[in-house]
Parts: sequence; structure tokens; C-alpha cells
Amino acid sequence: IGTPPNLIISDTLAGAGYGSLEFFSFLPVGLICLATGMLFLIPASKLVLGKKKRQGNDSEDKETLSALVNEYGITDNLFRIKASASIDGKTIAELDIRNKYSLNVVEIRRERKGQHRFFKTVQQELATAGTRINPNDILYLSGNFEDVGRFAKDYGCDILDKHSIEENEGNRDKLDFYDVGVAEILILPSSDLTNDSVKTIGFREKFNLNILGIKRKKGYILKDLGNVKLQENDVLLVQGKWQDIARLDNENNEWVVLGQPLEQASKVTLDYKAPIAAAILIMMVVLMVLDLPAIKPVTAVLIASILMVVTGCVRNMEAAYKTINWETIVLFAAMLPMSTALEKTGVSDLISGSLAGGLGDFGPVALLAGIYFTTSLMTIFISNTVTAVLMAPIALHSAEAMGLSPVPFLFAVTVAASMCFASPFSTPPNAMVMHPGQYSFMDFIKVGLPLQVIMGIVMVLVLPLIFPF
Repeated sequence: IGTPPNLIISDTLAGAGYGSLEFFSFLPVGLICLATGMLFLIPASKLVLGKKKRQGNDSEDKETLSALVNEYGITDNLFRIKASASIDGKTIAELDIRNKYSLNVVEIRRERKGQHRFFKTVQQELATAGTRINPNDILYLSGNFEDVGRFAKDYGCDILDKHSIEENEGNRDKLDFYDVGVAEILILPSSDLTNDSVKTIGFREKFNLNILGIKRKKGYILKDLGNVKLQENDVLLVQGKWQDIARLDNENNEWVVLGQPLEQASKVTLDYKAPIAAAILIMMVVLMVLDLPAIKPVTAVLIASILMVVTGCVRNMEAAYKTINWETIVLFAAMLPMSTALEKTGVSDLISGSLAGGLGDFGPVALLAGIYFTTSLMTIFISNTVTAVLMAPIALHSAEAMGLSPVPFLFAVTVAASMCFASPFSTPPNAMVMHPGQYSFMDFIKVGLPLQVIMGIVMVLVLPLIFPF
């Protein structure tokens, strides 16, 4: 299931009556490819590519949520307080933290009861006026350290250097954006909110949002926000549940939401879901290895996909749909009829007969090399999926024409189709790493082409040993 060519050759063998390949049939070949690639790339990447300097501006970094919070300096004045018995059961409004201590309660980390410590034990709560403090709550306060100290002293709270209930989830010195997010909104010149104070507008009451800071011209306002009167072109950093932030787009007469908050939300990794996702993945692999008659491999994949959504490893169905590479699926579906047409019209037999006739006199290894490097050359210019669909029946018929096992020849097709390193556009992984790695097209030629040739030579020598003719 690693790449579409693997599925294609398995279906080709099954359709020809040879039976489907087992889950670990690809393991020996994969390990050899991995070892070959590492032995070549470790020295070659240093010699040929060298160290690439980070280019471009910092706009991409500023698009991240953490960088946005850091831009306002929120984390520089962010302190954590563990709730004491004296404030247990009191609401944020009753404590009147903003007016008495000039502090803003950014959020509350709350311990979840009755959940296994292997999973998430802490949830994020947006601090509203009616939020009640529970035992062991962690309050995230924004303001001066002296004011935080006064509050802690008055109520007997501890200023935390490290979290206690959060220790199993790593260091939480920064804000997280699992449940609660941030976004920027620009106050329009025509807005009726100008000259109104933040307190009178009532962002918390109307939209369930906190205002963490205000960007005005080249400066940032972080203190006494409730009494700040808004001006046109002010940029407000708001915090709230992602669904509440999404509602801001509907209130488009007063402000404009900057950026794409929901897209940023989809990029937030749900680290605490990693154990669940790993368990689902292991279950899927076990089901595929067991090859139970009642549960086919495709069924195991579908079950795992559904569980990923149900358990919250994927935020929602929309996010799940976005992870599907529809282009590959459509391409795969569109090329299958072409493969059938080539077989029905006799084109596959004609090409395979030519290959067998031209290379058969030199032995099966020569035929294997011919099929491998033909596939490898085609993959440079067209998709690896399309190449595998076209070459799989040709490899099958060429082997049958010489009375040989088609397995090594079909493995030559899938390896050659997937191991194309000379072009950034031949396989999706190549295209995905091109921009983050700042590789040029010539980088793929200088490093990828030699590796592609070396991989071909190794496979031609090794495949007959793993899968005899």
C-alpha cells in the first residue's frame, strides 16, 4: 500500500491467476532500496548539494500561529498560576482580575477526570466572565510579573516554573492551539466600533473571544486593553474556540479577518492523539498481515480511516477529505481503461513480443534490465502511476512469452516507477520536498539521476535472487 505501483502489480498478478502479493512481499526489496539510497545519499548530498542557506523573507514563518503570538510579545509576559483552594469555585468575574491586578486571563488548562494518562489529560478552556475555577486548574495570565505576584500572594496561589498536571504532555511554556486558536482582525475605517472601548464592545459576551493585543501603526498595546478605544486600521489579536473564530467572517461590516484562520487550524498537529493514531495504524497493519477472509486489505484501510475520524485524530470530515489526493485517484481510474485497451487490442502483446524477441536471446536478466530501464525512463516524463499501469501488462506478457515467472519483472516495474529521482515531478514525494528543501531542478539531475541508475543496476542483480525466474 506504500505507492500506487505496488497495488497495480499486485492486481496484475491476481488478474493473471498468480495470486495477490502478500503484505511483506515488498519488505526485502524495500530494505535493499533503503540501504542503497542511504549509502549513496549520505556522502553525495554533502558533496554535491552542500549546505543550502535559507532564502526568502520571513513571511512564511509569520504565518504560523506561534510566530503570530510571539510578534505581539504575548509569551514574553505570560505566566502560569496554579489555582488554590481560596479561589476554587469562584468565577473570573468574581475575582475581577483585570481591574484589580491589570491582568488578562488568557486561558485555563483543566484536568480531565476519568481519562487514562496515556491519552490527553488536560483540556484548554477559554476564560470567560462566567468560567468557574476548578481544583488544580492552571491559569495563564498575561501582564506584569509584579501584578502576577500580587495576585498569587493575595490568594495563596503558586507561580509555576513547571506544570504538574501537564508534565506527561511535555513542556507547555507556550500557548497551544488544539482547541483554542488566535486570529487577527482589521478594524475598517467605516466601522462603527471606532472610538468605542474594548470593554463596551463586549467581544467576550457577543463572540466568546478574548482580545490579547492590539497592533496600532508600528506599536503594540498589551496592557489595560479593556479601556483602550479602538481606532480605524487597528489590528486586534483575538483568541477563542476555532468555531467562534470562524463566525467572525460573517460580521464583515466592522472588520476584516486577516489570513485564513481555519487553514491555520488544520495545520495544528494534534500531538496528544499520536498514541491513538499509532494504535489504529498498528491494528490496520496486523489485519492486513493476517489476511483474514472476512477482512480484505481495502476493508482494513477503510476501517482505519473511519476510526481516525471518529477518535478525533482528524479534526473533521472536511479535513479528512482534504488529505485525499483526488488527482491520483482520478488519474488512476482514467488510466485503467487505457491499460485494458492496450491488452484487448493486442498492443501489449506486440510490445512484449518485441521486447522478448529483441532481448530474449541475451537471457532473462537482459529482459529484466530492459523492462526496468524502460519503465525508469518513462517515469521521468510521466506519472509513476501511469507508467506502472502501462508497463505492468507488458512485463507480464514478456515474462510469459519466455516461460518465466512474471514476479521479478513486475517488481522491476514497481521499483523503477517509484524510484525515479531525476525529476521533481515524477512522484508526489519529490514534488513535496522540492520547496521545503529549496532544491532546484538541477539538484535532482545531479544527485537523483546517478542514484536512479545505481538503483537500477542493483535491482537487476538482486531481483532474480529474491524472486527466481
